[in-house]
Amino acid sequence: MYAVVDGNNFYVSCERVFRPDLSDRPVIVLSNNDGCAIARSNEAKALGVRMGHPWHEIRHLEKEAGLVALSANFALYGDMSDRMASLVAALGHRHEVYSIDESFVDLSGIRGDMTERAHAIRARVLQWVGIPCGVGIAPTKTLAKLANYVAKTAERKPGSYPPELAQVCNLAQLSRSERDAVLESTDVGEVWGVGRKISLQLKEAGIQSVLDLARLDPATVRRRWSVVLERTVRELQGMPCIELDDQPPPKKEIACTRSFGRPVSELPDLEQAVTTFSCMAAQKLRKQQSHTAHVLVFIHTSPYRQGPQYARSITVPLHRPTSDTVPIVKAALNGLRRIYRPGYQFIKAGVMLLDLHSARLRQGELDLDPLETSDDSRERLMGVLDELNQRYGRGTVKLAGAGLQVAGEPARWAMRQERRSPAYTTCWEDMLVVRA
Repeated sequence: MYAVVDGNNFYVSCERVFRPDLSDRPVIVLSNNDGCAIARSNEAKALGVRMGHPWHEIRHLEKEAGLVALSANFALYGDMSDRMASLVAALGHRHEVYSIDESFVDLSGIRGDMTERAHAIRARVLQWVGIPCGVGIAPTKTLAKLANYVAKTAERKPGSYPPELAQVCNLAQLSRSERDAVLESTDVGEVWGVGRKISLQLKEAGIQSVLDLARLDPATVRRRWSVVLERTVRELQGMPCIELDDQPPPKKEIACTRSFGRPVSELPDLEQAVTTFSCMAAQKLRKQQSHTAHVLVFIHTSPYRQGPQYARSITVPLHRPTSDTVPIVKAALNGLRRIYRPGYQFIKAGVMLLDLHSARLRQGELDLDPLETSDDSRERLMGVLDELNQRYGRGTVKLAGAGLQVAGEPARWAMRQERRSPAYTTCWEDMLVVRA
């Protein structure tokens, strides 16, 4: 038995925790550089704001409908996600953090009423963290995801499903006829793993609802579509085919890429950006206890702007695999200088760490330079660097190559975040002050 706990309109809900004045108002959170909507409150959805809706197309709703648009504040969202996940883990004995706002929980062997238990955990998350959640419970992960969709939709759109399924939907407690009615009322495109293309193919074949898909013969589905869709059908039929991934494998590649708030043409500005991206990627590398052997760096202009176009990338091998920020930055900067061409307006750059492997697999390479600092001392230095930045905020201690910005004056290449809220939970200066 599995449960899926998902924060409702998570980014918007995080903002509302510290801004009660935003309750019951249409609110959206914008992507990097304030480009498009990546989170919408129910009120914003009612105005017709779509996911990915370009900001310049809906900006008029600020005055016409009171729409509130905020820049993404990922430091806040990440911290609120950790707080929510720590409470959700109490629902069962195994826990998989699937995304920033969603978790799977293994309920096998847990005694008692699972619906009542889920309501209690949901109430605790709402009271302690301030995030409203939807909970779906079912025998398989695919059915649990579907139950979660039902729980959230039943609350947001009264009448779409029985009211007792709102907030917490436990498909395992429903009778066969009740469950079939729920599946029949749900569009096949809402099934986890059924994308837009497959959804269209299924509907062309007369498969409109989730119940239609669940009644298909798995072997036929495999022959006509794929083994992946066959697994989905078996999961809808109550046969577990997808295990809980409570210990996800380390990433095979680590990337840090950003679009600039405005075009950049000078090499020193690009060097600052690439240095910053390399430092961030190296920190992620150390967090999963891996080393990298190759560093890829790229730059490109915007295909949507007039003028000459240029895009180039290069992969630079390291002398030996490492997680040390300094050689990674050096390799990235060497690559950048080789591919840089003056006279272009660059809009994006990025760094990728390739050929990753566990840091525990030491290369056993003899250091011929007696003056070279030992690996152990460098690892301790990087550990202190990460700890300081974790405690006092990203960029507290950094390489000089990342640039020294004057307070209140962002770097030329920095993203546009003109509407970002304070980092209430991760920055002392932004902490809320309550006055009696």
